[in-house]
Amino acid sequence: MLEKNFSGFVLETGTDEAGRGCLAGPVTAAAIILPEHFENTILNDSKQLSEKTRALLRPILEKEAVCFSVTHLFPDEIDEINILNASMKGMQECILKLKHVPEYIIVDGNRSLNAKLGLKNTFGRQFSKDEIALLKSIPNQSIIKGDGKYLSIAAASVLAKTYRDEYMDKIHEEFPMYNWKQNKGYPTKEHREAIKEFGTTKYHRMSFRLLPEQLELDFFE
Repeated sequence: MLEKNFSGFVLETGTDEAGRGCLAGPVTAAAIILPEHFENTILNDSKQLSEKTRALLRPILEKEAVCFSVTHLFPDEIDEINILNASMKGMQECILKLKHVPEYIIVDGNRSLNAKLGLKNTFGRQFSKDEIALLKSIPNQSIIKGDGKYLSIAAASVLAKTYRDEYMDKIHEEFPMYNWKQNKGYPTKEHREAIKEFGTTKYHRMSFRLLPEQLELDFFE
């Protein structure tokens, strides 16, 4: 079973993201505060769980959480500020959307959550000075492979993954030729072959290397 708490604070928030390596669709972040006595022997890093298990866990997490939030950052913003900054900004937005201000934040990875606060960008949410000050005031710790070590980060990974998959299933109906219902926008051979044949869409990340040889691509509205 994963560890319940890192900091000793009751209102400790775990946060994580999904979809960072995809060619299409948003990068999706989640943050969650679990109750002090929360237990679940199945919960783990979302990548270690089946789709069926993640689907079973999501309503449990949503019901039992003290609070949680989920944020999509879309390709236009990803292309403007880069995927690493977009991933961190998504988690920052999730913290600001929580119903309770966290006493401490643990984040999956090796980068401080407060890195590059207040980026000036054309797309997406702009943080106010008060929001930036609030984020800076909350102590946080990045934990490498934290989604396989702490319950709250694992829970955030499950929420981020399930909400993102749900979104990709929805836009699959608009552009079924890319089979996002199955590949979720990841760079599979099938996905890249579809890009080569049909060109790109408004959901593709144009700053990414969509094809190995990066040919000139047509664009679908």
